[in-house]
Amino acid sequence: MPTMRVMMLLVMLLAATVAPAVTSEVRYFDVAKGAHPHDVAAAPAADGPVYYTAQSTGKLGILDPRTGKTEEIALGRNSAPHGVIVGPDGAPWITDGGQNAIVRFDPKTREVRAWPLPRDAGSANLNTLTFDAAGRVWFTGQNGVYGRLDPKTGDVQVWKAPRGRGPYGIATTPSGDVYYASLAGNYIARIDTATGAATVIKPPTPNQGARRVWSDSKGRLWVSYWNTGHVGTYDPATRNWREWKLPGSAHTYSVWVDDSDKVWLTDWSSNAIVRFDPVTEQFETFESNRPNASVRQMLGRKGEAWGAESGNDRLVMVPMH
Repeated sequence: MPTMRVMMLLVMLLAATVAPAVTSEVRYFDVAKGAHPHDVAAAPAADGPVYYTAQSTGKLGILDPRTGKTEEIALGRNSAPHGVIVGPDGAPWITDGGQNAIVRFDPKTREVRAWPLPRDAGSANLNTLTFDAAGRVWFTGQNGVYGRLDPKTGDVQVWKAPRGRGPYGIATTPSGDVYYASLAGNYIARIDTATGAATVIKPPTPNQGARRVWSDSKGRLWVSYWNTGHVGTYDPATRNWREWKLPGSAHTYSVWVDDSDKVWLTDWSSNAIVRFDPVTEQFETFESNRPNASVRQMLGRKGEAWGAESGNDRLVMVPMH
């Protein structure tokens, strides 16, 4: 029966597009109760420390993945850290919304140093940060600003975003270009790192809620759409967009691209980490073994993809093969 064969073929194709992943190798690491880890960043070295922001308690967490032990470092009065990355100096750098400052923790001396935003910048609601090719820190504030810190001079500058509230995710391409995503503004923007001016780039899908952004090895920008559940990619060389809808009624929070150019996302609706292969255009899901994981952000290192389960007070590591 030709009709039956066609239906069977369609079912097989659909199953191949959305494949549940084997989760037996996924590892979970408990952190302090009530920490609600927001962002996570693994040091590049294998078995090196994994840092996380304990936003609810104003601390930087440090996990030893070999033993599972954690310690937490108080970051200062009124601290409420959001983003964390490992800088080119090997130290964790943090956006601290509570202190309205960029914070660095020195793993060797254990010194905590903060660079407050200028007083006239107001409360930025700091979100994420990235380094440019000159070693300067660029950061976003969801209250409608983005800025730059030069660690060599201590100079901090802040600019108003073109469309007000919304700057959230931020990333640097291999060529050194810096882009941010605006959740409330529904766009991404390229920052001129010399002048600080931002150029708005609109995704094809309106009101998509561009939340986070990351670059692949070719300089293409990958963007998570919180409102519509897509992942989009923008190629600055051709100025073309492509978009894919995640399975189900997705809410795509974070995006990170590994060294094989596989795209890692988190979907709050399915309580899962999702891996997307741009070559095959297939999604692979890693559902959490507990409800309400609420993974807000992902980063990783060679062979490992890391996320922070803010809803479960633990970190998650998915091995890459």
